[in-house]
Amino acid sequence: MKNPYEVLGVKEGASDEEIKKAYRELVKKYHPDKYVNNPLADLAAEKMKEINEAYDALTKGGNGNGYSSSQSSYGGGYNASFNTVRAAINSNNLAEAERLLNSMSDRGAEWHYLYGVICLKRGFYDMARSHFERACALDPSNPEYQNARNSMTSSFNTYRNTGNAGGYPVGGCSTCDICQGLLCTDCCCECMGGDFIPCC
Repeated sequence: MKNPYEVLGVKEGASDEEIKKAYRELVKKYHPDKYVNNPLADLAAEKMKEINEAYDALTKGGNGNGYSSSQSSYGGGYNASFNTVRAAINSNNLAEAERLLNSMSDRGAEWHYLYGVICLKRGFYDMARSHFERACALDPSNPEYQNARNSMTSSFNTYRNTGNAGGYPVGGCSTCDICQGLLCTDCCCECMGGDFIPCC
């Protein structure tokens, strides 16, 4: 593995805050979501793998234990298969990404984050939010997980707090409300000589 300090662009012996700041900036630059349908997607995914490995090397167990400049490889907990999952998600092959995740025994923070991304892309917002929250609980210092969770929480709150827009109560209307509305519309139409629902 390359020197993680060089990968993150910080000096050896950099503080945790400096490492986190550099990591956040690189994640913003190379995040797979920015390279969807882009010919550079594979390069960006490879770069993200390198950045994540470097960050893990410097933060897992502290700088002193995570990496020394004499190391030639990193034996930490990062599962390289996650990079394959990210590539599958990036190419919108969600079924393959899910299959790969389900075959893994390492179900830590990264696993939950990636599963959350799959759920989000499929429109399963509650499940996505749950997985993002679990990822943050397992690795609270990871800004990528935090951004995903915060974005979901913000969107969820906006959805829940739309107020009485359009005359609907907070939380929308139930199936019964919709049926009653349709039946009422049909009755009104029939009174005026029309027929909104021909079958009844």
